[in-house]
Amino acid sequence: MPGSSSRPGLQVAAAVVAAVVLLPIAVTVGRGAAVGWSEAVAYLVRPRIGMLLANTAVLTAITVPLSVALGTGAAWLVERTDLPGAGAWRALMLAPLAVPAFVSSYAWVSWQPGLVGLGGAALVTTLAYFPFVFLPVAALLRALDEGEEEAARSLGLGPFAAFRRAVLPRLRPAVSGGALLVALHLLAEYGVLAMMRYQTFTTAILQQYAVGFSDAQGSLLASVLLLLCLGVLTLEVVARGRRRVARIGSGSMRPPSRVPLGSWRWPALAGLAALAALSTAVPVILVLRWLVVGTSQSGAVADDLMRVTASTLGLAALGGLTAVVLALPGALLLSRGGGWIATLLERATFVGSALPGVVVALALVGLAVSWAPGLYQTVALVVVAYAVLFLPRAMVSLRSGLAAAPPELSEAARSLGQGGAGVLRRVVLPLAAPSVLAGFVLVALAISTELTATLLLAPTGTDTLALSFWAASDELDYAAAAPYAAVMIVLSIPLTVVLRRQITHDRRATR
Repeated sequence: MPGSSSRPGLQVAAAVVAAVVLLPIAVTVGRGAAVGWSEAVAYLVRPRIGMLLANTAVLTAITVPLSVALGTGAAWLVERTDLPGAGAWRALMLAPLAVPAFVSSYAWVSWQPGLVGLGGAALVTTLAYFPFVFLPVAALLRALDEGEEEAARSLGLGPFAAFRRAVLPRLRPAVSGGALLVALHLLAEYGVLAMMRYQTFTTAILQQYAVGFSDAQGSLLASVLLLLCLGVLTLEVVARGRRRVARIGSGSMRPPSRVPLGSWRWPALAGLAALAALSTAVPVILVLRWLVVGTSQSGAVADDLMRVTASTLGLAALGGLTAVVLALPGALLLSRGGGWIATLLERATFVGSALPGVVVALALVGLAVSWAPGLYQTVALVVVAYAVLFLPRAMVSLRSGLAAAPPELSEAARSLGQGGAGVLRRVVLPLAAPSVLAGFVLVALAISTELTATLLLAPTGTDTLALSFWAASDELDYAAAAPYAAVMIVLSIPLTVVLRRQITHDRRATR
């Protein structure tokens, strides 16, 4: 870690990154404010806006609690009970992250065309997003010391009551963080909701720009969505609480003992198997089915598939590297002292990622056309949009990895004459390398399935897997869309591998 003398430099770098992330938000709010108060009120106080608000709220009220229940319950079964094959179940609970949500919706709709509206949207989003809760809860369950739980049992509480009284309150940061990710994904989701024909603010914004082509009215809708995002962030801060998770004292932490399930073992296995089948097996099997149908019809898609795959990988690599580099100053500040700039950056990255890709893209188009015409229709502008949208994925990974680098090692390196850059290069980054890699992979895989921002910003002639998939599925040509869906799933498999290895690494680190 760089020394205190480098703190101002890190603060300046973090402030610049925060400004880049907040710029599209400022442009969007400015466009909305330019409409005028009376016109804005007349546009927003309409039955359609109330319907969009109600739809968004109802979907959030259904999906977030279901995701929390499924993710927390699955994490407890995998990490704290004697369930057979815990390692395999851990991988299966992460596997839905390898299937893009809009690919899952394509699979379900192609199988059950009547599965649209609120029911279909809630089903697909819950099955796609519950791993966002499972992952942090499972990690925290492995890291928590068993002392408080044992004390509760010594007072006469059974295993379930001891878990509820001693462990569950300490899971609040993980549960609230996972719920936050689910809620923000819902606010920004377009592909699933468009395919399920369920109207929310995000789908309405894209329709406003595509059909009405009104920047002002679209920006007003985006401003309402931004307010919803700020409300979700505020609720998460309250829900997270201030209860301490780590302990201070002598002794080593022991891995928690496993709770015997007894007669509940088979129902637990059946429940996890059903969850894995619905969230992963059904989409994958249906994609393979349409892939076979498409292969039997024509093999002409192979050349195009190779071209768009190469384009997707190139954009993903550039965007992932950019996000990691931009997240580094803020992550360093957060891991070694925090401060208001670091806190601002963290909150700003979440706000930026909550906006739909179309909103960020249109704000950047306006800025490029007005102030930097040479950037319009370039890869650089696409990469900036990716950084704004996916910076939190890199930030969260880097922050956890940097926090695990003992400050004493940095102090020892400085005492041997290393400057701030040398300490960072030779001590901190090698220790945080697994987290850096995880952050890069998380961002790169998110980019490989990004749709709306790429659609608006990609240079002419540049196609990606997501764009080609959407063009085919939008015409209900499921067989033509299947090859692109299959490749997106294949490219997403490293996500579960990296996360699985990261979990194993974190588990060894806590012992």
